[in-house]
Amino acid sequence: MAYYTYVLASKPRGTLYVGVTNNLVRRLWEHREDLQAGFTQKYGVHMLVWFEEHATIESAIRREKRLKHWNRAWKVDLIEKTNPEWRDLWDEIATL
Repeated sequence: MAYYTYVLASKPRGTLYVGVTNNLVRRLWEHREDLQAGFTQKYGVHMLVWFEEHATIESAIRREKRLKHWNRAWKVDLIEKTNPEWRDLWDEIATL
């Protein structure tokens, strides 16, 4: 089983959200459809702009906690290393 740490954005360089899941496609669909009230629904944070796969839930959670404590500039740099155009990666992961 794979686990994922991910970052969503409201728009390029917009509001960011860091999360963790064991099913990236399902979780992203839930965010995109606003199925749960909360931060991503309130701020329209639906674009997947970065994700990372982990072998264990412990490492995914550890990475999520670390990223949540990073300052915004570090998160932006992390995203722009692999996704400089801030493309929504939904189409790329929809087949995972």
